[in-house]
Amino acid sequence: MTPSNKRPFEIEDGGYIALLILVTVAFCYLVAPFFGAVLWGVVAAIMFEPLSRRLATRLGGHRNTAAGLVLLMLLALIILPTFVLGASLVSEAASLYVKIKAGDIDFAHMLGQIEHSLPDRVNQFIRQYGLTDFETLRRTFGSSVTTGLQAVASQALVLGQGALSFMAALGVMLYLTFFLLRDGQRYTELVRDAMPLRPHMRDSLFTHFTVVVRATMKGTVVVAVLQGLVGGIVFSLLGIEAALLWGVLMGFLSLLPAVGTGLVWVPVAIYLLVTGSIWQGVVLILCGTFIIGMIDNLLRPILVGRDTRMPDFVVLIATLSGLQLFGLNGFIVGPVIAALFITVWNLVKEQRQTGQTAAQAMRTEEEQRSEVEASAHPG
Repeated sequence: MTPSNKRPFEIEDGGYIALLILVTVAFCYLVAPFFGAVLWGVVAAIMFEPLSRRLATRLGGHRNTAAGLVLLMLLALIILPTFVLGASLVSEAASLYVKIKAGDIDFAHMLGQIEHSLPDRVNQFIRQYGLTDFETLRRTFGSSVTTGLQAVASQALVLGQGALSFMAALGVMLYLTFFLLRDGQRYTELVRDAMPLRPHMRDSLFTHFTVVVRATMKGTVVVAVLQGLVGGIVFSLLGIEAALLWGVLMGFLSLLPAVGTGLVWVPVAIYLLVTGSIWQGVVLILCGTFIIGMIDNLLRPILVGRDTRMPDFVVLIATLSGLQLFGLNGFIVGPVIAALFITVWNLVKEQRQTGQTAAQAMRTEEEQRSEVEASAHPG
């Protein structure tokens, strides 16, 4: 290459990079309205691609049939039950909201029961530190619960008004999932080959991304479903009002490590104990500690694995931040971004360690060569 044509090539190359960035940003802006649909389509494909691949092998290589069967299973076992659960949840929240507004559920009476049931020493401690403003507590707690129930109940109207958009997003998600299940390996290779990274770093990032998505889904969704299901069943057996609502709430709160479902069942157990429902409170504490709590302690390490398990404080911050920034999609986007952040910096550390090891080996080899040359030519 001559000096005369080197500079024009660099200008054209820079122009192409600028065009590449511009087109990529424009495409991201274009698909942003369906961000959630695309995200869940990719996640579903990553989760069920091994199953689709095994089915295709058993069906003699018919990938279309295998992907279609996996999609039908996804509809029957996950999507349709989620619709039914959501409808039941909205109905129960609306019913509970009506009871609160009608006075059938009186928070002032509940707090009064708690106050009268507390031992004299505890009441004296409360009065000593000025914690006797139960009226303010009643108004605050009652208002918060009422607002939350009203928000849940109002989602029925919101979904009804946005039914067309929701169905379009669901259709995009299922359509994308089908093609990713069928041709995901080919698309992965195309993206991998186009990435401007060294091959070993690129392959490591792809591997970690797939592992992290699967581990996050298994370690959050599976644990959340089981904890919410068990919690709802326990509440229902104990005759606690709105057991389905509390079960769903425990499922969502299980996304938060350490505290999780205890934010629901611990206050309810305390209320049962101080209001005289001793055996119900004891049963709830035992079930909450040894069944609901142990689901997280036993299953999450197995489902997530040691290699992809992040510190609890990272998971907590990433989950809360993800939910705030991306809504419901954030419970997977947040932890995945955090895990990739850790992975990228681990790759940097490994690169530096490899470089230092190679440099040390080179110095050792040079020292040995110098020693050999010195012994061969003494003096």
